[in-house]
Amino acid sequence: MTDDSAPLDAVTAAVVHSGILAIMRAPTADGFAAVADVLVGAGITALEVTLTSHGALDALAGLRRQLPSWVAVGAGTVLSADDAKAAVDAGAGFLVSPVIDTGLVSASAVPFYPGTQTPTEIFAAYRAGAPLIKLFPAAGLGTDYLKNVHGPLPGVKIMPTGGVTIEDVADWLIAGASAVGLGGPLIGDAASGGSLVALAARARHAVSAVAFARS
Repeated sequence: MTDDSAPLDAVTAAVVHSGILAIMRAPTADGFAAVADVLVGAGITALEVTLTSHGALDALAGLRRQLPSWVAVGAGTVLSADDAKAAVDAGAGFLVSPVIDTGLVSASAVPFYPGTQTPTEIFAAYRAGAPLIKLFPAAGLGTDYLKNVHGPLPGVKIMPTGGVTIEDVADWLIAGASAVGLGGPLIGDAASGGSLVALAARARHAVSAVAFARS
């Protein structure tokens, strides 16, 4: 059985409290500082810098200096021990991967959220010590899948990511998600010179969806 009464570490608790993990992915990370300011101003206080973005580690270190300590800042697309070490050295408070590597999860110096799909993968990640487990890609699975997984695994905290839209946020949370990962539908082109005003509107919409689902 799984234990849903175990206390969360402070970083994961902050991600869950935010309800949304904003995934910043772009060809270059040059625009991430401005995007982060808008997101935090709108109430999204968990941010992921993907390592596939050029300059990601420098951007990550800059965000950690720029933002208040209560904002959770981590690294995404972590695929190796070298990725993990570099991200933690740059200031990542958590690590996210699109795949599951139980060795990386159990050895990580900070909370590690691996990507899973099947109940077997989800339980393996949980047993390896993942405090929050990414369901990826989630869109093709749907909210009923999450409900069904939570039947036998009620204590596992799951974060649907991949194809999740702002309009879907409330549905996923009501279905039992602890948080959702939002990338393109939230960030849009804001990290590449797009409108920060439009980004702020999307972020406020997403935050409102979290509040509605939890009310």
